[in-house]
Amino acid sequence: MDYFFYRFLIFIHVVSVIASIGPFFILLPLVKKLNKAGDSELDTYLKTFRYVVRLSKHSGHVLVGSGTLLVILGPWTWSTPWVVMTLIILFCSLFFFARAFSPTLRKFHEKDQVREKLTAKLRRTIWIYILLLMVMLWFMVVKPNVW
Repeated sequence: MDYFFYRFLIFIHVVSVIASIGPFFILLPLVKKLNKAGDSELDTYLKTFRYVVRLSKHSGHVLVGSGTLLVILGPWTWSTPWVVMTLIILFCSLFFFARAFSPTLRKFHEKDQVREKLTAKLRRTIWIYILLLMVMLWFMVVKPNVW
């Protein structure tokens, strides 16, 4: 295997991690503005949320693809403890991500919804997702021998 190619895969993997996690930190101050936003501002903020979710989803595809190649081409096996733990958390985060943001964002346009509750739910959802991603990142960087 080509040393340069493997290092390039690591670079792609790291960039996709940054693109998956980073934008969610931008959303935290935006959540505060949702409570007081007028209709035109609300649409702009919600479009930003949807864009960040879409960006994270697509960079997650690159992340999984590059990670798969790194395991196949690298010195680790699928049964390596940190790889197994990362995959378990990855699957948990996929299920969480699928139901976490889009349904809540759609509720902002319903008339009988309380914005404070929706923004609190979004804030909590963002932090939970960031935590899941950071735990995965910890396993990938530290590579602990769990068992």
